[in-house]
Amino acid sequence: MSDDISHDKKNTRIVRSMGEAVSYGIGLLQNVKEKIDLLVDVNGPAFIIKFDAYKNNYSQARSRGVKVRCVTEVTKDNIHHCKEFRKIVDELRHLEGLKGSIVVSESEFIGTTSWREKQLLNPVIYSNEKEFVEQHQNIFDIIWKKSKPYAQRITEIEEGTEAETIETTDNPLFARTKVFELLDSANKEILIIFSTSNAFHRQARDGAVQKLTEIMSNRPWIETKILTPKDSEIERIVAELPNPNLCVRFIEALSKVSILMVDRKYSLVAELKDDTKLLVTEAIGFVTYSNSAPTVLSYAAIFDSLWKQTELYEQLQIHDRMQKEFINTAAHELRTPIQPLLGLTQILRSKAKDKEQIELLDIVIRNTKKLRVLAENILDISKIESNSLKLNKQNFSLDGLILDIVKELGNKLVDENKEIKFEYSNSTDAYTLMYGDKNRIGQVISNLIGNSIKFINQKEGVISISIRKGKKSGNDKDTVVVVEIKDSGIGIDSEIFPKLFTKFATKSFQGTGLGLYICKNIIEAHGGQIWAENNTNDNNKDGKKGATFSFSMPLKD
Repeated sequence: MSDDISHDKKNTRIVRSMGEAVSYGIGLLQNVKEKIDLLVDVNGPAFIIKFDAYKNNYSQARSRGVKVRCVTEVTKDNIHHCKEFRKIVDELRHLEGLKGSIVVSESEFIGTTSWREKQLLNPVIYSNEKEFVEQHQNIFDIIWKKSKPYAQRITEIEEGTEAETIETTDNPLFARTKVFELLDSANKEILIIFSTSNAFHRQARDGAVQKLTEIMSNRPWIETKILTPKDSEIERIVAELPNPNLCVRFIEALSKVSILMVDRKYSLVAELKDDTKLLVTEAIGFVTYSNSAPTVLSYAAIFDSLWKQTELYEQLQIHDRMQKEFINTAAHELRTPIQPLLGLTQILRSKAKDKEQIELLDIVIRNTKKLRVLAENILDISKIESNSLKLNKQNFSLDGLILDIVKELGNKLVDENKEIKFEYSNSTDAYTLMYGDKNRIGQVISNLIGNSIKFINQKEGVISISIRKGKKSGNDKDTVVVVEIKDSGIGIDSEIFPKLFTKFATKSFQGTGLGLYICKNIIEAHGGQIWAENNTNDNNKDGKKGATFSFSMPLKD
């Protein structure tokens, strides 16, 4: 051991001498009194087994009562060395993709970037400073929790099986690493849905598109399909991708979730947190990885359904008539697989016992329901824009309709973990007999109340619904009924306000911006008007507290 090495004084240094690095490693093994936690990459077990100085010192440490835990990557190529290595440690676990090594005792830390036969441990970072040791102990503990038991991994390799896994995290670095791992593992098929055009650009900047190009060059038989919203830059990038087995189709942003599926065996789902961010790690929130067949196939079914719709959409560009036909056809085609997909997923959920699988299936169910609403909205849009929206008018009680809708939406609030107080008032002397399409007016009221619920961010809130008489603008003789829905939510964003009742006007992560456009057309088809305003906050003149949506309709004579 070098004369200038001291394990007693506070010491943190980078060691570039191979002999000195080995001395530090052996010194740590000789100094340890209670425990050693060790992370080594795929080459680590072979190196330790072959290097007697390390092997013997690990054995001697255990004979003194030191507990040795290790995480490494167990593969078909190193399984023999791992079995030998298992004999000199107390616990061994597996985790894919480990690089370099970390060795932590109760008082010392050693780390290196790689394990290589010829270069050994060069260079090495050594420290016996408390803060440094505690930091790397924390790193080890996090990785230990995510690693797989050694016996399970050995069984998978020897029997050719793979245990079902669902991993969920809010750590964006996990998603970034997993994307490249899954792309590297592809053998037959890669399916990708980008939630927004910015999501595509972030992955391009992060190297994922370049990775796809490399895969297509080295494994041209892999079929790759991508669904993404488009802009001119995306169209340029796609045009430069050469492989005939790569097909990119353009869609509107349907949700705030991006999905990667590989070989219909693995899925990675990333929920969008902030689409304005340039970096993947800053833009995404909750991430879910799974190799569970029900979960992965559910996402693949959604992809296939959307893919079929884009086939129709491409034909749309030929003629205006074909465009209108497509929108109507696509909505029906989209709706057709949704109900069986939703039903089968709900059956799977009722039979699932694993908590993480239940959470994943809940995500599938929630997003499939969104697709169902989207399908119905598209149908309504096609009817509106083809001037074929028909009203089935009849007499109905507006009071009764509103109370029924409040009751129905109130029951759904349990699932959203919200406590909303509903207030209702009628100042029309009970004269609310209407003549119109009851179902369509109910659709408008339900949509407006649903929006109020959605934009009440806190668990508790108030929604006030009132009916009053009014005069049609510019004509004192024509009496109308005015329905007002006032909430205590976050109010209407100033950027959205000017285009509130147009298509795709939304900044919400929870909608497509079609609902208010449909409501506007339904009300106007009845000869009424619809409008909105932010509520003023009496206690704070500069602020706002919620919004009020109102619509008017002619009263029945």
